[in-house]
Amino acid sequence: MNQSSIKFLALLLLLTPIGIIKAQTQKEKLFKGKLTSAEISPNEKHRYSINLGKDQFALFKLMQKGVDMKITTYDPQGEKLEDFDSPNGKNGPELFTIISSKKGAYVVEISPFDEKEPAGIYEVTLEIIRPKATLPNDQVDEVFAPWNRNDSPGAAVAVVKNGAIIYKKGYGLANMEYDIPINPSSIFHIASVSKQFTVFSILLLEKQGKLSLDDDIRKYIPEVPDFGKTITLRHLASHTSGLRDQWNLLAMAGWRMDDVITKEHVLKLVSKQKELNFSPGDEYAYCNTGFTLLAEVVARLSDMPFAEFTNANIFGPLKMNNTLFYDDHQKIVKNRAYSYYADSTGFKKSVLSYANVGATSLFTTVEDLSLWSMNFSNLKVGDSTIVNKMNTPATLNSGKTIGGALGQFVGKYKGLNEIQHGGADAGYRSYLTRFPDENFSVMVFSNSAEFNPGAIAHKVVDIYLKDKIETKPEPEKEEKEEEETDEKSNEPISVSPSILSTYLGDFELQPGFIINIAESEGKLSATATGQPTVSLIPLSNTEFEVVGVGAKVEFIPNGGENIKLLKLHQGGQVMDAPRIKTFDKTSVMLADFSGEFHSEELSTTYSFSVVDGKLIAKHRKLADFNLSPIKQDVFSSDAWFFGQIEFVRDADGNITGCKVSNGRVRNLYFKKVI
Repeated sequence: MNQSSIKFLALLLLLTPIGIIKAQTQKEKLFKGKLTSAEISPNEKHRYSINLGKDQFALFKLMQKGVDMKITTYDPQGEKLEDFDSPNGKNGPELFTIISSKKGAYVVEISPFDEKEPAGIYEVTLEIIRPKATLPNDQVDEVFAPWNRNDSPGAAVAVVKNGAIIYKKGYGLANMEYDIPINPSSIFHIASVSKQFTVFSILLLEKQGKLSLDDDIRKYIPEVPDFGKTITLRHLASHTSGLRDQWNLLAMAGWRMDDVITKEHVLKLVSKQKELNFSPGDEYAYCNTGFTLLAEVVARLSDMPFAEFTNANIFGPLKMNNTLFYDDHQKIVKNRAYSYYADSTGFKKSVLSYANVGATSLFTTVEDLSLWSMNFSNLKVGDSTIVNKMNTPATLNSGKTIGGALGQFVGKYKGLNEIQHGGADAGYRSYLTRFPDENFSVMVFSNSAEFNPGAIAHKVVDIYLKDKIETKPEPEKEEKEEEETDEKSNEPISVSPSILSTYLGDFELQPGFIINIAESEGKLSATATGQPTVSLIPLSNTEFEVVGVGAKVEFIPNGGENIKLLKLHQGGQVMDAPRIKTFDKTSVMLADFSGEFHSEELSTTYSFSVVDGKLIAKHRKLADFNLSPIKQDVFSSDAWFFGQIEFVRDADGNITGCKVSNGRVRNLYFKKVI
């Protein structure tokens, strides 16, 4: 469901906070089987050493207890090896590895992910030391070693080369209550990887002459409102429709994501919408709603449920015998893996009760998905026209081409052409990546919310395609010596306090979405509306990198005076954020914003009231959350689905309503009723 996308409101959620200088504390050595416990403060880095021989494999387990940790490993010469941080928050395990290339003392560096979090406790254990693998299949087992356990959920992997599965295996448990292990035939919910099957079904119908990608969606589903602008099937399939996302809308309406959510629920919600996020074709914005509608188009034109159509036209012919679209939350599926997440008490069930299809809800195995990946190079279902359409990047109204194709994403990985899509629902994680020029693909599924399927799949790619992927060439010896006499590249760049002071203040990336630049102990940080604080590391006096996501902030000098503009660079886009006057939050009369606000589009009501000096939002089905002023009549919130609230006044200055936005919904109107 949740494929990452470049969106203004979600942008800074992806940025990894990395400080320039933290207090480093040298801790003791780590030994196999010994548990080490420590308390860490926000600005600390704990460094442990471990002696490894040449060509050894070491597996570590770090248990987080109230603080989200990041681990970085270094070789004996101090060169960085790898960063580790799974998306499991402040509690639960972080599993990480070191593979030695030479004998010596390796370093494990542990630090808090967020510098502003309070102190917390962690435990770290070195669980395994053994000779490193030399054969590709054994190297894959090393990649999955952290999940090759009999006390945790795990993963399944399959590798396809030249039309055949060359490796497949399962790790960990499919069902923790009955200790049922995962194997290559275990059935997983694969979330948004489902979308390419929905597009393929649409293109099969187009091949039969029953529709065109450029048809208006209202031709087939007239319940979709007339927004005054044509939304085509192509717009839906390429995330350029402008429709609001179904999951965000449901969350705003008070639904939990573990509620039973049917196709009918989604269609009724769509039918009540009055506005789009943007004009169709103007922008790219990941939208699950479009694929629910596409599946319904298939069902109406074929006169059979979408699950039956895909079984008859795709799964059956490809002999994907353990694959189905799950449109009935009560249906029994044998050999099914259940999903889990970790907290301070251990693993818990992550319940998923979806009964809607198209955007999600494909059940399959890595074996079956291998047959699907083979179909792209050895066609048994569909034809080359369909494949070429699916693989072609979409074009916006401006003529700009984007990486999103039809139901999948097209790009490069280490110099190779790659077509991929990932998925995440509840505790399920999935990733399918194909390299058409190499006739190679990898599929990775997991039933653990902490698992990063894309990162793991690419580690597998690195093993089998190591002779084809691009690597950065080492500089010549003379060049290295010249660099070392000038400035060591691994030392942090120092920017003078007088320059940093000109960068501080508030900058508006888009209306109401404010980025605050602050400084502490010579380090810059950025806090965006409704988002956590992130740290910036300097590349030069004017450019600061956000490590790990290919993003940077550029400050535009203003002759030594306070700058008037910063630019955010990410994903090939450059977005301007001009300076605005710093807002005095203490001047806001919170009581002015009290009242009840109703949305006809969501059929739901929120109550805002002042409690202990804070403006609190209340909903009958949700936990209370705080609203914080960020600009005149604009607030941010603690709830992800209520990212920004802009209050609306009449000519007399009276508040008549508010517009709420989040990452995939813009300006949804609530009328003040009391």
